[in-house]
Amino acid sequence: MLLAIHFSMILVFLLLGMVFSRGKGAFLIAGYNTASKEEKAKYDEKTLCRCMGKLMFALAGTWIPIALSALLDRIWLLWLGLGLFLAVCFGGVIYMNTENRFRRP
Repeated sequence: MLLAIHFSMILVFLLLGMVFSRGKGAFLIAGYNTASKEEKAKYDEKTLCRCMGKLMFALAGTWIPIALSALLDRIWLLWLGLGLFLAVCFGGVIYMNTENRFRRP
């Protein structure tokens, strides 16, 4: 049962990654979906979505050691996966919020 939950999490991240990689799904991005139309017009939506897609694929990859920890009963894999997951989350947020990467010129 636990293994099925882990693999469904990987599947969710992969599906979100595919949606975002196509430049769709901006309504799922927190902050962007609540911005006014004038504020949204300042950003390149497709580039923002593609970056979110890469982030989702990276998160799916970090979940693999977590799933393997349940399969192999190795606690160090769980901690490795959680550390990678947090590092990718924080790194992705910092990357996306610096240097106005997604602002239109």
